[in-house]
Amino acid sequence: MQKPQLSFSQIINMNVGFFGIQYSFGLQQSAVNPIYDMLGASPDQIPLLNLAGPMTGLLIQPIIGALSDKTWIPKFGRRKPYFFSGALLCSIALFFYPFSSSLWMAAGLLWILDAGNNTAMEPYRAFIADKLNPSQQPTGFQAQSFFTGFGQTLANVSLFIFPMLFIGKTGKLPTWVFASFFFGSICSIASIWWSMKTTPEIPPTEEELQKMRLTPLHIFSPFKEIFHAIKDMPAIMWQLSLVYLFQWYALFCYWQNSSKSIALSVFKTTPSDNPQLYEKAVSWTGLVNGWYNIITFLSAFILVWFAKKYSAKWVHIFCLLFAGIGFLFFPHIENKYLLFVAITGFGIGWASMMGIPYLMVVSNIPKERYGVYMGIINMMIVIPMILQNTTFGFILKHILHNNSGKAISFAGILLLIAASFTLLMKPSTTKFEEISIPNTPH
Repeated sequence: MQKPQLSFSQIINMNVGFFGIQYSFGLQQSAVNPIYDMLGASPDQIPLLNLAGPMTGLLIQPIIGALSDKTWIPKFGRRKPYFFSGALLCSIALFFYPFSSSLWMAAGLLWILDAGNNTAMEPYRAFIADKLNPSQQPTGFQAQSFFTGFGQTLANVSLFIFPMLFIGKTGKLPTWVFASFFFGSICSIASIWWSMKTTPEIPPTEEELQKMRLTPLHIFSPFKEIFHAIKDMPAIMWQLSLVYLFQWYALFCYWQNSSKSIALSVFKTTPSDNPQLYEKAVSWTGLVNGWYNIITFLSAFILVWFAKKYSAKWVHIFCLLFAGIGFLFFPHIENKYLLFVAITGFGIGWASMMGIPYLMVVSNIPKERYGVYMGIINMMIVIPMILQNTTFGFILKHILHNNSGKAISFAGILLLIAASFTLLMKPSTTKFEEISIPNTPH
């Protein structure tokens, strides 16, 4: 069935919900680890304390994907019930997170927060594939990159702006932490509500409904579907998994260590040596991370044009190279303003990471399995994260001597390796001559 051609504004509306999800992820990347530091965590404890994200992603996303493939509720839709319930859970966790009075309370709430984020995230990828024709899918996926950059920019900039507006402490944490997380709680549910209100789902055909009736859902359904999907997985997805192994291990190394790296190189301090000065480093990290996310949403749609003119594969290779080189320079910079130059490469890389790999694989995935395969792609993301959470503490302590700057350099090397493995990928020869940012309303 030919899907209707959507206008650019319709594609934007359907992706607004991604903004709230990514504001939450932005807080996790830039605020959660400093909160752990403020609550007394040592550097080598941080990777294990971040295990919530990848573990919930591994357990939840493929299951939610498989369930949503088999779901149709006429009043609510196929994907919407899942990303609404996920956003609601996320909003509740964000509201309560600043009230954490201990390290383990913060870690426990992070598990709930990540469960909500992952429940909302996976159906959104499948939602794009459901709604858009192949010629518009690049714009749809890169719209998600745009809102990734926009949401995470606001989250990171809040770490710089809110400390100037909300002074002092509430309990064990600075008052600005409460403001940032409360704002995120509102964004999460409000942005999802907007996308649900403005974008109807395409009803399944009678043939698809018949297939759903023949394979009714039960407790083992998602696990059987995941097993069969992995067994039938196209070669391009196995190739992508190797790229993701190095790519996502590297990103967690950066997010866990960026504040402490800036504290060392620019402010010449650590969280324990001078907590007040470290708070300034955290605020500056919010600006630096906000800048790379600005680059992400500015470059997201430009990458669509490059994917059209050259190929998604080569776009991703060059973006990984830019990000890796930026990370190699990052920990050696003592002028805080030059950090914006180094992190620009990661902003371009992040725009690619959040959209371009999906272009390389989506044409090889059967549409009735969009949900489960998007969940499996997420498994390829979270397994490297779990490896990082369980192994990097040892590497950081015994090989890198708890030096956060060296951790960022290590991440840069891994991204260069990921770029070299992208060369081995063999995407299908799907042409994107029709790729454009549509402007004709339907």
